[in-house]
Amino acid sequence: QVQLVESGGGLVQAGGSLRLTCAASGRSFSGYAMGWFRQAPGKEREFVATVSWGGGTTQYADSVKGRFTISRDNAKNTVTLQMNSLKPEDTAVYYCAAERWGAIETRASEYDYWGLGTQVTVSS
Repeated sequence: QVQLVESGGGLVQAGGSLRLTCAASGRSFSGYAMGWFRQAPGKEREFVATVSWGGGTTQYADSVKGRFTISRDNAKNTVTLQMNSLKPEDTAVYYCAAERWGAIETRASEYDYWGLGTQVTVSS
């Protein structure tokens, strides 16, 4: 089992920045690929970013490419999502997820463990 806890959400004006952190506990964290997803009211959960177990490979949704950066620190069991140039359409609950085979995935169904989420609200 892996427990994931997100933090760092909040209210920010358009154009601003936030840094989300996901802290993992339980089984070895370093073997897992990690991902960030988001879900806005009335919409399905969507992929945001993912990073491989070693941190060397990343992938982003087109909507956040160039604005968001995912990274991980296996020594600290954390994964972060740096979000810059935020837009009102980035408003959502952001979830951290772990994929036990270590391969990056964009499909939510491929992830094995999920956090409870953190709210990000971007005002115009």
